[in-house]
Amino acid sequence: MTSTKDGVLVAAKQFLNFVNKSPSPFHVVQEVKALLLSSGFKELSETEPWSIKPLDKCFLTRNHSTIIAFAVGGKFKPGNGFSIIGAHTDSPCLKVKPRSKTDKSGYQMVGVQCYGGGIWHTWFDRDLTLAGRVITKNGDKLEHRLLNVEKPILKIPNICIHLMRDHNEKFSPNKESHLIPVLATAVQAELQGGSPKPSGENNKDALKEEKDKHQPLLVKLICDKLNIQPEQMMDFELCLADTQPAAIGGVLDEFIFSPRLDNLLNAYCATTALAESCNGNGLAADPNIRLICLFDNEEVGSESAQGAASTLQELVLRRLSAGGTSTAFEEAIPKSYMVSADQAHAVHPNYPEKHEDNHKIGLHKGVAVKFNANQRYATTAMTASILREIARREQCPLQEIVVRNDSACGSTIGPIMSAKLGIPTIDVGAPQLSMHSIREMCCTSSVLQTSQLFKAFFEHYPSVFASLQ
Repeated sequence: MTSTKDGVLVAAKQFLNFVNKSPSPFHVVQEVKALLLSSGFKELSETEPWSIKPLDKCFLTRNHSTIIAFAVGGKFKPGNGFSIIGAHTDSPCLKVKPRSKTDKSGYQMVGVQCYGGGIWHTWFDRDLTLAGRVITKNGDKLEHRLLNVEKPILKIPNICIHLMRDHNEKFSPNKESHLIPVLATAVQAELQGGSPKPSGENNKDALKEEKDKHQPLLVKLICDKLNIQPEQMMDFELCLADTQPAAIGGVLDEFIFSPRLDNLLNAYCATTALAESCNGNGLAADPNIRLICLFDNEEVGSESAQGAASTLQELVLRRLSAGGTSTAFEEAIPKSYMVSADQAHAVHPNYPEKHEDNHKIGLHKGVAVKFNANQRYATTAMTASILREIARREQCPLQEIVVRNDSACGSTIGPIMSAKLGIPTIDVGAPQLSMHSIREMCCTSSVLQTSQLFKAFFEHYPSVFASLQ
């Protein structure tokens, strides 16, 4: 796809379609799977033996919220390297509590937990819905079912300025008391809401338990949406999401206004780059295995079975190295390279003093390479030089970002993965504004620029590595 304005907009609109279908990590993985399946990838299971050969294209999932996909180079043999792009599927959000039923002042409300470091005041006065997964019982089987209620059903109303005169000066909501969304009024729930009904006398206890845990209207909504009985609903993981779709914005159609840019932009671009890099004859000549690793739970530290701090990536790489010498995995690691891709902070026009003077990255100017002397990012001079050479070959623009010494620095999966596996790693990200807001902002150029850089990485890394002295 060319870098013309039309090419940029086509790529951006395809990404928006992906975001709008991905209100939760479970939906992200579903959409990534669909993209991979349409490109000839096949699904593997962790619980079964694998038989991998050159030119195979496969993927596996864990917890339905993490996905690893790979394409085996035609010249791969155990002990050869891995070309990896890592990103994450989760974003800061509000999640429904295990016991969410809350009644206050004549309102039926839904108790929520804060997931990650969200800008929580941006969740006020938004038209919210629920999305995620429900575990249901079908006979003797437990099933994972996706839920996306595609209409606004929840609201966190602001306090009016007449009752809080200093609202504009020091609005600081209590996350436990003030961040509770309204589902219905008690009077209307009584008059017309209705309650789910058990399918048999033996199921009354199960129904009572759900009614005690959650608002009956919420239980009914979920059951009606999935066409199940209340006693079939074993548990769920549901997050709140904004119902306003992502959109192209700006007078020149140059911006993307969207939820979850951090980090669905990189998850999407990594997926499309992997698929597109397999077209043509490039994969047949590749001595490496090309991988994308899209992990859940990055926003809360990655310490989970499906997070980047788990053994999942190592186990996959070991299985792909099987069949060679007893040290094939250890031989592969120093030949490998990982791009840790997570969004970066563009210079803010209203707060320019918050950015380091010589590292103010801008929209439309390319992907940013992230540096941090305290290893909050994994970039080194060597990993940066490798990516610069790859970018030069395909004329992909790059920027550099460093945070101010008097400012805290976030981190990514990059330091986690590089420390765990010893793989040379670089941290990069497309520039954006409003990070961790319910509604973020970036440029349309970022989608195509990021995809082109990632595709170039898959195609050129082995030859650049071979040139190292």
